[in-house]
Amino acid sequence: MNDKSLVMTIPVAARVLGISRGLAYDLARRDKLPVKVIRLGRRMVLSRKAVEALLSGDGEVSHETT
Repeated sequence: MNDKSLVMTIPVAARVLGISRGLAYDLARRDKLPVKVIRLGRRMVLSRKAVEALLSGDGEVSHETT
């Protein structure tokens, strides 16, 4: 296993995704982030692998076409 953590905090994910920390927390609270939020008590984290998959184009985001 490498030295990277398996999860990332909301502020770290916000930087990686290019959005503000406040927006990231708001989306996480409303379950609107494109990756699953893992809640550990009051703490919220995201799977590093899920965020990396999202950014590589292999994520769970669905785009509806009309």
